Amino acid sequence: MDLRALRFYRSKEAFFKSVGLMLVDVALIVCCMVGALWIRYDFSFTLIEPAFLESVYKYMWINILCTVFINALFKLYKILWRFASIVEMRNIVIAVFTSTLVQYLGMRLLGLRVPRSYIYIYVLLLLFCMIVPRFSYRFMSIILKKYSGGSRAKPVITLVVGAGSAGYTLVHEIKSSPHLNRKIPCIIDDDPEKQGTYLQGIPIVGKKEAIPEAVKKYNIEEIIIAIPTLTPEKQSELLEICQETACKVQLLPSIYQLVNQEIKVSMLRNVKIEDLLGRDSIQLRMDKIAEYISGNVIMVTGGGGSIGSELCRQIALHNPRQLIIVDIYENNAYNIQMELKRNYPDLNLVTLIASVRDRKRIETIFEEYRPDIVYHAAAHKHVPLMEDSPNEAIKNNVLGTYIVAQMADKYKVKRMVLISSDKAVRPTNVMGASKRMCEIIMQVFNQISDTEYAAVRFGNVLGSNGSVFPLFNKQIKEGGPVTVTHPDIIRYFMTILEAVNLVLQCGAFAHGGEIFILDMGEPVKILDMAKKMIRLSGHIPDKDIKIKFTGLRPGEKLYEELLIDEKNLVRTENERIFVAQMGEIDAEGTRKQILEIVNRAYEESADIRKYIKEIVPEYKIWGENNSSENSEENIM
Repeated sequence: MDLRALRFYRSKEAFFKSVGLMLVDVALIVCCMVGALWIRYDFSFTLIEPAFLESVYKYMWINILCTVFINALFKLYKILWRFASIVEMRNIVIAVFTSTLVQYLGMRLLGLRVPRSYIYIYVLLLLFCMIVPRFSYRFMSIILKKYSGGSRAKPVITLVVGAGSAGYTLVHEIKSSPHLNRKIPCIIDDDPEKQGTYLQGIPIVGKKEAIPEAVKKYNIEEIIIAIPTLTPEKQSELLEICQETACKVQLLPSIYQLVNQEIKVSMLRNVKIEDLLGRDSIQLRMDKIAEYISGNVIMVTGGGGSIGSELCRQIALHNPRQLIIVDIYENNAYNIQMELKRNYPDLNLVTLIASVRDRKRIETIFEEYRPDIVYHAAAHKHVPLMEDSPNEAIKNNVLGTYIVAQMADKYKVKRMVLISSDKAVRPTNVMGASKRMCEIIMQVFNQISDTEYAAVRFGNVLGSNGSVFPLFNKQIKEGGPVTVTHPDIIRYFMTILEAVNLVLQCGAFAHGGEIFILDMGEPVKILDMAKKMIRLSGHIPDKDIKIKFTGLRPGEKLYEELLIDEKNLVRTENERIFVAQMGEIDAEGTRKQILEIVNRAYEESADIRKYIKEIVPEYKIWGENNSSENSEENIM
């Protein structure tokens, strides 16, 4: 059956259902009018005065038409009664009282006599007759759901945390829907006034500290956190308690994601690793961002990647004159192009396939489109891969940045912002050293150009391509083992949205020559996060799912640093963003060194690391001077 035929069938089916309900209402109205007299006269038709019966018969068709019309106004023929709730009950009550009032006034105007008690008996009868048939299906489905346990799978024993409006809605849907095979024995809420009370017949047994005890007492298998207003810190604190139970945990989206949306069970999601960070997202100066993006031509290199694509989404919100996406990988570029066209049909969007290594291609793009602002996100970023192919890191990261920076200077770009990394600080791998060289390129061009050059440095980005936590999720789904390189390895983390917001905010703050750094809070121990992810998936670490240590990979540190010299840091308008000013360097000499190392990379030099160290003296070549042990000492 094609879509049009299906729609026709459904509309036809809905029409006949409505007509059927109307016919039922007609019969009920007749019964209620005659029945009101019958009740009034002691359940005997022979005692009813003929004049009263005649009045009812004369007004009957008028009453039928008026009542059906009023019912239709209140949409009583278009409601899915199996999902009926207090709203539908209210509509029935209002419709019945309205139609009864119309009948009373109509009979008075037409001079039709009935007993004074008739109208009171009639309204009660009509209420009963309108409510019972409509809600009987709903009640029967609830009863069948409750007592049909033998024919269904064993229900999931679920603990709901939160007895507010969101919790009420979820509990109501779980209890009433025949498709949600869950049983809720108790609810948790921190409000002292709710302790010992009931929500839809379910006891509220204690505060969040009582979760472990409740899990043991009621054999809980799943925990649902139904508090969309939780702050990140409170949510992290609650998840810390939940993960002690080894129950599967699900969350509602935050209140900001629920704006104008009705809360439903289908909105529940599994815990993401960012939920465990317990840190507020950075607060943005949207006016500053809009001011320098609106009306300008913005170019994003690497615009199809994790960071680049999110940059494009956020930039599209601020009305650029034109957005230019440059990426070498056509699938990624195509995906973000289609998404932006769908979501922002009025956006002036250009998507170009190009390598930042190709000087002629990049110059052609700059010459044709004349961007005002450039975000440079194109880079090779995988540490182990770049250790195996160090010359490629130089060609793509260093040469690519040099070419884009050079074209930004030549074609009078207002501002260029480099996406850097915490791995650029005292690097122990080629990828980090290449990013440090990119920062130095920004420094060189900032000294010789009218264009403002800045870099943004942040830690690992959750959910980005190659991030460890999507790998953990995949390994947990497959039953393990979950692989961790080292039991003591720690990292700074931020969400993709945080990273992009940081880039945009810093772009607004930049005047040239800065390295912007986000206060990312405390670093996270990867092993601890792996264990939490296993527990929150409803498993026990090293029992249900094993954790396997694979050893540090070449170039990998036990820890990462965001800062080179904390003494030089200056706080910006945003208390979470700091700036380290780039010092003066020999721009011409450094430029020659950069070009020389690029030439050596194209010659496939086996000694490329030695030449990197000449430009980045703090670079420690992996395997020399026991760099991994030194990293471990620095943690203690």
